[in-house]
Amino acid sequence: MLSENIKAIRKSKGLSQQELAVKLNVVRQTISKWEQGLSVPDSDLLISISETLETPVSTLLGETIAEPGADDLKAISAKLEVINLQLAQRKTTRKRILRWSLILLCAAIAAAFALLVKLGSPYLSWDYSDPETAVLGVAFHSLEWLFVRAAPVILIGAIIGIFLTFKKQ
Repeated sequence: MLSENIKAIRKSKGLSQQELAVKLNVVRQTISKWEQGLSVPDSDLLISISETLETPVSTLLGETIAEPGADDLKAISAKLEVINLQLAQRKTTRKRILRWSLILLCAAIAAAFALLVKLGSPYLSWDYSDPETAVLGVAFHSLEWLFVRAAPVILIGAIIGIFLTFKKQ
């Protein structure tokens, strides 16, 4: 029972006999003898095996560990397939959200440009002898200047982003 458990757990952890032997500071033949049931590790080595394989000693000494069978692999494959589908759906959803966000950004920029053209620059006709009006006029002019300079770059970037988010067939 101990021999079968050591072998099953070692294999489930993806370790060769040599790798386990190196971790336990024993020779590979010792591991082989334990797995064949020709010898038994002493209590100190049993604790080391337990720590190395990250398994309680009671499990090593207890019932037989079932190796994963074909049915287990099929179940794992099915779960992985479901996870992959979910990830693909999330990616598609994120792309769609990004695309529509970029479309809305383009529409907002176009609307802001239309509003600026319709309104003109009303602050140019203000009386700038009052300091508060002058500061407010300069602030409006600065925002308009910044928008007119930055919006085309943002608009071009958004349009490129929209084209890049379309699904390639």
